[in-house]
Amino acid sequence: MAGIYIHIPFCKQACYYCNFHFATSLRNKTELINALIKEIDLQKSYLNNETVETIYFGGGTPSLLAAEELSAITRKISSVFFVSQDAEITLEANPDDITEEKLISWEQTGINRLSIGIQSFFDEDLQWMNRAHNAQQAIDNLQLAKKHFDNITIDLIYGTPQLTNEKWKRNVDMAIALNIPHLSCYALTVEPKTPLHKMIQQHKSDDINPDKQSEQFLLLMQWLEEAGYEHYEISNFSKPGWRSRHNSSYWKGKEYLGLGPSAHSYNGESRCWNIANNNLYIESINKGVIPFDEEVLTATQKLNEYIMTSLRTMEGINLKILLSQFGIGENEIMNKAKKFIAPGLIQSGNTSITLTREGKLLADGIAAELFF
Repeated sequence: MAGIYIHIPFCKQACYYCNFHFATSLRNKTELINALIKEIDLQKSYLNNETVETIYFGGGTPSLLAAEELSAITRKISSVFFVSQDAEITLEANPDDITEEKLISWEQTGINRLSIGIQSFFDEDLQWMNRAHNAQQAIDNLQLAKKHFDNITIDLIYGTPQLTNEKWKRNVDMAIALNIPHLSCYALTVEPKTPLHKMIQQHKSDDINPDKQSEQFLLLMQWLEEAGYEHYEISNFSKPGWRSRHNSSYWKGKEYLGLGPSAHSYNGESRCWNIANNNLYIESINKGVIPFDEEVLTATQKLNEYIMTSLRTMEGINLKILLSQFGIGENEIMNKAKKFIAPGLIQSGNTSITLTREGKLLADGIAAELFF
């Protein structure tokens, strides 16, 4: 089983916090889509005839594409790879792009899951982030989307300088009231070279407060678990049966192919990433050459990646997998983990090691301490 990720590197405008690869000009959109379709042919052997179980249109803003462009990509994928009949096909969409006409066209294209970038239900926060939609659009178009799609996830951001705990609760309560089956909730990070980074350096915005972020994350876990959501990965919560199959495949170490500029791929042995430049990507693909860099993973790197990704999940580190796939016995991992058990950051069962609620605040740091 495998997944395919398609990076659509176009946005209407730049969100101040974003450091993903995108362009705000659509002038070479047609050329890029044509190159992406050519890349599918060039990459036809990458997945070694594995069945494609998930397809994910990310970005950027894939909802900017016309239905015919989305359809051309999915048709090409289906002609080159074996795509499961019940494949999960996700489209990232911004609220301001959602219309009745587009929703119908996405359904006809085969899209069966929407990931909607809400971020906040407050106008002042959306303006501070430089989002293209307003709070009313977020609510109205979510309700419209629910008439056409059952499988919907939304993104929310916490830990912004102006977000009080009361406002954060109202954001989460709105998602619960709208009966959204899946939420991805992220602490704001300040990435170098982003407009937000410059705003903070120039004292035009307050910096983030890590203590407030931790408090809002703890509150988030409490509120969503009380509302019946599973906290199945550090940043992801779902009603039972509504987990993201595509993202879950990343955390389980399954193979995936990334298409488009800046897209990453993994085949079990190495990681590849395409060039993060639209013009150079188009130029190279048109010459029949995939413009990528590659890192071949050592056995230790694979082990540490398993520790990092699995510890972030509800199921945790599986001791049987640790032994059968990596040759690491229970005593070896427990010697590293025991210092986190007494302070209540890790819990150890017969078959797994998992993070406690407090441990989830320090997930990446704890994982690094368990590395070999």
